[in-house]
Amino acid sequence: MIIGTVGTNFITDRFINAAVKTEKAEIKACYSRTSDTAEAFAKKHKLSKWYTDKNEFLSDSSLDFIYIAAPNSLHYEWVKDALNAGRNVICEKPFVSNTAELQELVTLAKQKKLFLFEAITTPHLPNFRKLKEKIGEIGKLRLVQLTFSQFSSRYNAFLSGNIPNLFNPVFSGGALMDLNYYNVVFLYHLFGIPKELKYYANKADNGIDLSGVLVFLYDEFIATASATKDSESRNYIQLQGEKGYFSSESTAGGLRSGFSLVTKDKNEQFNEQEYENVLYYELLDFLADWESRDPVCCDEPLKNSLAISTLMDTARKDAGIVFKTDKL
Repeated sequence: MIIGTVGTNFITDRFINAAVKTEKAEIKACYSRTSDTAEAFAKKHKLSKWYTDKNEFLSDSSLDFIYIAAPNSLHYEWVKDALNAGRNVICEKPFVSNTAELQELVTLAKQKKLFLFEAITTPHLPNFRKLKEKIGEIGKLRLVQLTFSQFSSRYNAFLSGNIPNLFNPVFSGGALMDLNYYNVVFLYHLFGIPKELKYYANKADNGIDLSGVLVFLYDEFIATASATKDSESRNYIQLQGEKGYFSSESTAGGLRSGFSLVTKDKNEQFNEQEYENVLYYELLDFLADWESRDPVCCDEPLKNSLAISTLMDTARKDAGIVFKTDKL
């Protein structure tokens, strides 16, 4: 798998490091709008090519995939242009800003018979898969609690009047899209679509959510998912059932510390993950699918991404969060 990257931030660094670890994915080229940034990034990672012309970059037939880690609101255009150029795509979470955009891209990928992957770590994590395997051991679920708090290094700049992409509705930012997205993916892949979803957000004057709590109502239990960019706390995962509980001092996007399974009869610790860089695990799955050379393997993951996108739309609508990309 030969890959060209879009974006020069920390997440692209991690993706490249994960690709090197797999020994089966090669990052060959990068794109940035400015030549200085593109050249510096290429030298940093010892890439053979760097581009500042988008069309020239996407026309590079030596690239099997384009990995997209641009600001959220630019994902749709980048994915669409890459697919139209005949490139397969790996796009960072959140896939796009809304479900209408994603449905169009899914249809296009299928028409072009190209691979389209969402780079969202949670369902690929060995610890998540182990928890899912063990879920029945705690009996009937009653309460699920997820917290992902991360005080943003850009928050003070935002308070001073600057508007970083993270806190800008023009770029589809906010705590829901940045961190609570992982919690939504976690809950969906364990329990499916809730019968009701509410989002209570602390919003800034520009309408972006700085922090907030999602409430998922299922038939027999309640799940809450909180995320913050304006404050800090410990991160944790807790699932309570009538026969026991799971707990983890991790986030839903990493589960790096593993988890505990506690019942009346036992207290077991699980940690199936050897590597700190959790992007490694999603890449392993992408590589396995790529080896099949059959894009039909994307159908089920894309169906899941569409369902998750619909949940995100519902949450934003409930909290009155509107992005520039939304068709009102």
